[in-house]
Amino acid sequence: MKLLSWNVNSLRTAINKGLLNLIKTQEYDVLMFQEVKTNQVPLDFSSYKVFLNPAKKKGYSGVMTLTKTEPLSVKFGMGIHEFDDEGRMITCEFSDFNVINVYFPNAGEGLKRLDFKLSFNKAFEQYVNSLPKPSIICGDFNVAHEEIDIARPKDNVNHAGFTPQEREWFHHFLGMGFVDTYRMFVKEGGHYSWWSYRFHAREKNIGWRIDYCVISEKLKDRVTSADILESVMGSDHAPVTLDIT
Repeated sequence: MKLLSWNVNSLRTAINKGLLNLIKTQEYDVLMFQEVKTNQVPLDFSSYKVFLNPAKKKGYSGVMTLTKTEPLSVKFGMGIHEFDDEGRMITCEFSDFNVINVYFPNAGEGLKRLDFKLSFNKAFEQYVNSLPKPSIICGDFNVAHEEIDIARPKDNVNHAGFTPQEREWFHHFLGMGFVDTYRMFVKEGGHYSWWSYRFHAREKNIGWRIDYCVISEKLKDRVTSADILESVMGSDHAPVTLDIT
């Protein structure tokens, strides 16, 4: 199974910038998009089953999953209105694992949403651990885990996405039996999935790695590759990919 996850920062914009070419040329089995910012599917994605979970607030957040195989079941959100109203999650159940598309909250300017995000994190952790099958979890986690996951760690201590609280939670979550698949293959820093639109950050590779494919440890031996498609344009994020047998 080939999976791709991408915070497109507006689905319509990404389509206008060549998203369909990426889909057609690579033949992914599952595609997960975050921050789609739409409450309707803007076109026919041909051979895919399409599942959209929009936010109640127009033009905000929202996730969409495309899959070639019909899932056994699909769940939108976690069953908690406070979080589900923002359209942040879709769980597709397949025969031997779940595929979860998730867009974690941003802690926000001045960390005004840090408590909200930490509450979401805790609820997400409980939700995933309640599932009887192992999980593949892909999306924008809105946190750079370690110093090698951010170009300028010292300049960003206590900034949204790099606070001790957010990093500690992610470390804790992985310690509960989950694997950051990219780090199975790439140990060094300098590889990022998000760059600010300002100051030519992408050209200078001043970025953050905040988009992940995380899997249950039970699935670790089935992973054949994980990557960041740093050269793919169309958003301030790059897609992340995972191949699993």
